[in-house]
Amino acid sequence: MTLIATRPGPGAARAYRFPQVVRRTVAGGQVVAAHLPGQNLAVALLLLDGGAGREPVGKEGLGAVLAKALEEGTAQRDATAYALAIEALGTELVSGLDWDSFQVSVQVPVGRLSAAVELMAEAVRTPRLDPADVLRVRDDEATALRMDWANPGPRADAVLRADLFGAEHRWGRPLYGDPESVAALEPDDITVFHSEWFIRPGTLVVAGDLDRIDLDALGAAAFAGTGGGPVDRGGPIEVPLADRRRIILVDRPGSVQSTLRLGHPSPHRAHPDHVPMTLAGTVLGGAFTSRLNHLIREVRGYTYGIRGDFASSRRFGRFAVSSGVQTAVTAPALVESVGEVSRTRLTGVTEDELEVARSWRAGQLSVELQSPRAIASALTTLVVHDLPDDYHARLREALLAATVEEVSAAAAAHLHPEALTLVVEGDAAVIRDELVAADLGEVVDHA
Repeated sequence: MTLIATRPGPGAARAYRFPQVVRRTVAGGQVVAAHLPGQNLAVALLLLDGGAGREPVGKEGLGAVLAKALEEGTAQRDATAYALAIEALGTELVSGLDWDSFQVSVQVPVGRLSAAVELMAEAVRTPRLDPADVLRVRDDEATALRMDWANPGPRADAVLRADLFGAEHRWGRPLYGDPESVAALEPDDITVFHSEWFIRPGTLVVAGDLDRIDLDALGAAAFAGTGGGPVDRGGPIEVPLADRRRIILVDRPGSVQSTLRLGHPSPHRAHPDHVPMTLAGTVLGGAFTSRLNHLIREVRGYTYGIRGDFASSRRFGRFAVSSGVQTAVTAPALVESVGEVSRTRLTGVTEDELEVARSWRAGQLSVELQSPRAIASALTTLVVHDLPDDYHARLREALLAATVEEVSAAAAAHLHPEALTLVVEGDAAVIRDELVAADLGEVVDHA
């Protein structure tokens, strides 16, 4: 017997709707919530203006160490008692750090949300921060960074960031610090950072069935014992473009591959060109079907993959290309990559390319924003970047409506191949002469 199956056709696309957003002021803090009718899981996320950008220069890694130290007990309970209490609710603390914010969240059934928020607030507002625990957490974090930095990539990333933004600025140094900066932190550094940024109310983000959630009670629990007035969030940072392209060579003797990082500054997250910039970056290097991946991987066979895109925070952004290639093709891969960036700036994108990028980005948005945690993350974007409540409701439409002219104009305005910094981490003795001969810019050795 032969079974013949007919492949089903695609179904009709469902309308995309972002949940209703609710805002209110409670106990000196802000509550921002999304209504998910009938959803039995709920997420509460405490958003604090204590991101890596708040760390003093020379103290990089404070937020990452503090995030781990929050799990070492509170003023009310030791680490074991706290772990038992949070596990009894069937949840855990999930912490996150970026340039603009520090986030701690819990996800539980709706009926346990109030108790979970109380435990979350206990850890954030009154951590034990015993010096011995802090030192152990610090040493663990430094060891993890040393292991990471033994691999290709982190050094090249750090060199590119320092060149684009200046190592004298916090945003010109690695997001999580480096092995040396973290190892040098002392318990008092962690305590002071906590007292400066973690006692302020912040914003409580909630995603769940609001018909079964008391937002006022949650806000009161999250903001209890807090104080301090508003802080200056600062405006966009004007980062000048380089006046010439150059190559920074980071020596990795004996390496059989070269790690490539190409980049230049770009606009901040709330810039009006964000959507067309995103789509231009997708066509150029932000998807597997991108121009860069097609040329460098499929046509030339230089790499397993290459990516190029725009990334942005509240105050600054960057365009960057990243890849790893065989040592023997380091110079050709750089030449081809710079050439593709230049071509995209000069000629823009095609309708066929843009249709793929629009469809993928819009479809990805619809798929990703399905869970309470994803909705909570989307709400943090509104808060951090001062975006309107209907931003996500309109984002899919904005992606699908972007025209070739708009995306090509964004590529022309925000891609600057002549100002690229090209960081190459590889065997300098083998590749230096070919990099000089490629004539992409001055070749300088990283100290």
